[in-house]
Formats: sequence, C-alpha cells, structure tokens
Amino acid sequence: MSLEQYQGDMGMCCRCSACKFIPMQKIQGSDYSYACPSIARFNFHAYSGGGRMNIGSAALKNGMHYTDKLLHIVYNCQMCGACDISCKYAMDMEVLDPIQEFRIQCVEDGKTHPALEKAVDKLRKTGSMVAVKGKRGAWAQDLNIKDAAKTKVDVLFHAGCQTSYSRDMWKLAKAAAKILQKAGVNFGIMGDEEICCGSRAYQMGYKEDFLNQAKKYMDMVKKAGVKTIVTGCADGYHAFKVLYDKYGLKGNTEVMHITEYIDRLIKEGKLKFQNRLDLSVTYHDPCRLGRLGEPWVHWEGKKIPGDRFVFDPPKPYRRGVKGVYEPPRDILKAIPGIRFTEMTRIKEYSWCCGAGGGVSESNPDFAVWTAQKRIDEAVSTGAEALVTACPWCEKTFNEAVNAGGSNMKVYDIVELVEKAI
Repeated sequence: MSLEQYQGDMGMCCRCSACKFIPMQKIQGSDYSYACPSIARFNFHAYSGGGRMNIGSAALKNGMHYTDKLLHIVYNCQMCGACDISCKYAMDMEVLDPIQEFRIQCVEDGKTHPALEKAVDKLRKTGSMVAVKGKRGAWAQDLNIKDAAKTKVDVLFHAGCQTSYSRDMWKLAKAAAKILQKAGVNFGIMGDEEICCGSRAYQMGYKEDFLNQAKKYMDMVKKAGVKTIVTGCADGYHAFKVLYDKYGLKGNTEVMHITEYIDRLIKEGKLKFQNRLDLSVTYHDPCRLGRLGEPWVHWEGKKIPGDRFVFDPPKPYRRGVKGVYEPPRDILKAIPGIRFTEMTRIKEYSWCCGAGGGVSESNPDFAVWTAQKRIDEAVSTGAEALVTACPWCEKTFNEAVNAGGSNMKVYDIVELVEKAI
C-alpha cells in the first residue's frame, strides 16, 4: 500500500470533526466525550484524524514539505485508531490507514524522531523494543515450562518484550503460565529465543523493520510446528492476528489473546475459581486488543468512476466491533466477589492508555497525560481497581497513578485470575 492509494479517502474528509469525539449517541457528558487523545491534548485541527487526512491530501498535491511542526503532528499520535472507528460510525472511508502510510513515508524519507530511531535500532541489534536486561526467558526460571523449540507443544505462549525484560511485569508472564499449567494445557515458550513481534516498529512507521521481524518470527513458529499462539500482549496479538495476516505472513496459525484462551478454559470446565476476591473493578479495552484487534479483511477491487466513492465489489470496512471485548468481561464477571462497572468510553470507543504509536518513547509526558485521563474516568465509576489486558497499558497507568497521586489500583486480568484459582 501507499499514501496514493488512499487519495480518495483523504479527499472524502469533510471536516465534520466526528473523528475527534465518540459518537453523539454514546456521549454521557462533556467530561468523557473525546475519542482522540492528540486533538484533546493539542487542541488544533491538524492533530485530529481529519486534520492529518487534510495534510496527507495536500502532500499528494503539493509534495512532502517537511517542517518541525509537521513532524510534531506526525509523531504525537498514538496510532490508536479511535479517529478511524468514530468516523466509520457514519462514514465508509479509511482514516487510520492513510495516517499510517503518511508515517511510513516520513520514515522512508529519513524524517524520523530520534527517540523512535533509537528504539528501532535497539530492535535491529537485540530483537527487542525495550532495554535488554538479562536473559529474555529469565522470568520462567523454576516454573518447569517446556521449550517449544525442542519439544512438541499444542500452544506457544508469547510473553512479549515488555513482560520479558521488565521485572515489574514478570508477574504477568508467571501468572499466565501458572494458569495454563493449572488447566493442564500442553504449552511451551521460546524462552531466550523469543523475539519481538515487530508491532511497535510498525506503529512508529518502520514498515521494513516490522516485516523483517515478522518473517523471522513466523519462520521460528513454522520450524517449531506450532499451530496456536497465545499471548498476553495486546501489541503482539495485533501483530500476529491482524498485521501478519494483512501482509500474508500469518498462514493458518491460530492466534488467541490470553483472555480468549482463559475464557475458553473456564467454559470448558478446565479452570475453576477457588477464592473470592472482594474488589470493585472497571475494565479498560486495550486499543490493539479491542478495535484494532478486529480480524483483517482481505479485499481486492476497484473504484467505480464517478462522483460517489463506490467500489466493485463492495469494499468491507473494519469498524472495530469484532475486537476482543466479551472474553475479559466474562472472566471478570465469573470471578467470585468481583463487582464490575463499565466506564463511559468502552469497547471500540475506548480511550487509549497513551503508550502506543511510539508516544511513550517520543513524548512520555503526553503518554502519561493520556493515561491520567483514563484514570480519572475509572475513578468516576467508583471502582477500586482498573483492570486491563496489556502490559503496556498497565505500565502507563501505573506511571499516571504515581504522577497524579491517585489511590486507584491497576491490574492485568491474569493477576486476578491467578489469585482466584
């Protein structure tokens, strides 16, 4: 794909500002009406999905005239897709895809951000997007987990970069592994041989680095003969389930998020809760597990000449409604003692945690600001704890809690499941 292929979509933008807010029918008040963190933070049209579409359209017409201000707009976007889904509530047009292609073009033209360049250089050298401290599989010591590279297993558990190298996040990988062991699942890990899925490189605009990483990963999976990948990382889920499929790399591999797999185990009677957790919670839908986790739709066709934006055959649009929404909610509702309350912005209209698109690397203050807005929304429900299903979300929420002095507890759902079993 290229920016030129989205010329029609960008030209369709009528500056209605639907990309900035959740749909009117979903709004319960002004406090939690914004969909896009970038426009909410910088309060200028260019920082919205529509603004970026206008810029892309102008670039195709007049050329890519880079300025510091333009690059500030480009790289202060979490690539969370909220603008895309809010627009598609009423329109048939792509918003996130041209924004992604514009960023890819920036990288190809050498107009990158130093912090993102540093992160991707780390990926090229170490196979990880985060600082490498110790061995990647060290979290699994003493857990007696099979090596999927040496032993035939039914399921490969992918821990992910953040969970593998941040000691604060080891608890998530350990909890997931213990849950799978408790249910008697024949699973394994790649341990020190596990590599990054490449998702965050793609979000940052480094398409070639993503594709190189994806090909290495799937070569590893095919060599091991693995048929099912289960991951607790929303970035990893989005990569394996959506991006690998988009670029023809997924094949017949089954991809499941840990919440989907746990929900299946519970409903099959292989996991039973023994302990009561006296806790009131609300749930945050990670962007790349929710709206961006909707399966990729393969389509080939052409635009019919004329004024209307019509395709032959009709083009299907991913509207975010087929993401992973019910499994984590079903799990929370099944845990004895949990009292569950929803926030205003949920499912495909969830507010971003702030960590995506390279923003946590290029503008950490903006990332934490975004997370603080979500913490405020969680507090408004009266919940004691904010539960999510992504290590990057948990990391950024904890940073926001510490920065703002909130009493809100933050958990990944696997932590609560482990306590309950």
